[in-house]
Order: sequence, then C-alpha cells, then structure tokens
Amino acid sequence: MTADSPAVRLVEVVKRFGELTAVDGLTLEVPRGTCFGLLGPNGAGKSTTMRMITGQAHPTQGSIEVLGYEVPRQAKLARAAMGVVPQQEWLEEQLTCRENVMVWATLLRVPRARRAAAVDRALAVAHLTDRADDRIKTLSGGMKRRLLIARSLVHDPELILLDEPTVGLDPQIRQELWTLIDDLRNRGKTLLMSTHYIEEAQRLADRVAIVNAGRVVATGTPLELLTAYAGTEAMEYYGPPERLAAVERSVAAAGLTARRNGPAVSVLRAEQMTSALRDELGDGHRRAATLEDVFVLLTGEELE
Repeated sequence: MTADSPAVRLVEVVKRFGELTAVDGLTLEVPRGTCFGLLGPNGAGKSTTMRMITGQAHPTQGSIEVLGYEVPRQAKLARAAMGVVPQQEWLEEQLTCRENVMVWATLLRVPRARRAAAVDRALAVAHLTDRADDRIKTLSGGMKRRLLIARSLVHDPELILLDEPTVGLDPQIRQELWTLIDDLRNRGKTLLMSTHYIEEAQRLADRVAIVNAGRVVATGTPLELLTAYAGTEAMEYYGPPERLAAVERSVAAAGLTARRNGPAVSVLRAEQMTSALRDELGDGHRRAATLEDVFVLLTGEELE
C-alpha cells in the first residue's frame, strides 16, 4: 500500500440477508490519517458495513480493501493491523482495567517483552492510568467506553474503527470521548467512525459520508457538504400550519429551499435572502446551517 492510497476502500459493496438488502452498492474511500464519519440513522447499514470491513460478515458482492489487504480473503491480516471499538460493551467485570487490556494484548500477539509497556501506553492514551488497577464493575459507562478504546490501541494499530462510539452516553461523557477521539486523530491515526449524532460528525470528522438505506448519498468535508447543499445560514420561522405553508410558498417562489423542522420551517441559504423576502416573511430566528439540514434535505429523515 502506497502512502497516498486509502486506508479503506469499498467499491459497489452489497450485503443481503435473505430478502433484506442492508448495504446497497456502497462505495467510499477513507484517506489515511483522517477521521472519516459514516453519518446515518439506525438501520442505514453502518454497523453491517463495519462488520464487513473487519471480515465478520462477508459482502454479497463488491470489493473491500483494508490497509492493502483484500477482505474477507485476507481479513485475518487486516484485523491484526486495525483496532476495533464495538458498539456493545464486552468486558470481563471481575478483571481490572490493566488485566482486561493485557488479555487483549496477548490475543493480539503483542511480543511478551513489550506487552506491559504497550498496556500502560494504551491506558495512558485513554486517560485511565489512575484507574488501571480498578475492577471493571466499579467503572462508569464513559470509563468503560474509554477502556474499549484502550483495548483497541494496545497493538498500536494504524486504523481504528469506532462503531457508534458514544451511543447511550450522557452529553458530558460524550464530550470526554470526543476529546479522546480528537486526540487520536491528532496522533496521526486513521479513524472510521459510524454515528447518528449530527454534532459528533460535524465536530470530529475530516470527511463525512451521509448514508441512507445502505447507500452513500453524499460525501465530502463538513464544509463542502454545507456549501453544496445548505449554505452558511438558516432562518427559522414559527407559527401555525397555515403560516408555515405560506413561508414555504414564498421561499419556493424566491428559488430557495426550505425544510420543516418540528414546529418551524427552516430556510436554507438564508444569506441569499433578499431584503424584500425578509420583510415579507417577518421575524425569524437566525442560526448556522448544520449537517442535519444537509441530511434531511438529501434523505427526508431526521437525526438526533
């Protein structure tokens, strides 16, 4: 694999489970040294894609290459060069943090002479040095998730897969995990992260693929996606249904795009609104455009 080749490449990948098509012709490339976000709702095919990248599930058709290895044919070699942070916690409750990571280091064949140092390094990166000798059953949910990350780092992998890394965590703990993930990116690791949290993708990912119904519907940096589909500003207008319908008609007549946003209508590319249109619509709430605007515009679905 050359220095400029992608860490992960999927080409027209399909995965069927009987009559259900979970992944439908998915094509994407993950550049090395970046954090790449798969953004989509539950059921979009993100976790199935992760399982195919690790070789746990085999594609029905299409090709997958991970760190220069063909998957699933060379999945064992690919897995040895990557770290995986699963969505579901699987930790031995009676062991300490250090013992859990040590078990993983042994399974991943970290040389015995370097094993203790590798475990200490992984715990330090995950900010768990002071809890190294505490049993898992004493840890909070956020600490357990950090331990999963430490476990995935013990063999110093080039690529780290994070499947919904902060799902089910409260906002404060989620922020702590975001800091850790950002630190890994700054260390030069390649991260492929699936998420259904808009802010998570917008804050952490260098590039984002918006996924819906097993297909990539758009890809680019967060700024590229905003520029292409939503602009920089949105204006929100509230009121009864007839008021919102009138706003939508006026916006459409002006050649702009609006979307329903709960009890409001959001006008995208609001920076292009004329003074006359602003006067016609009356008072509104100005906000920054977000990836949620892009996602809803492209898929019609809401995300958290």
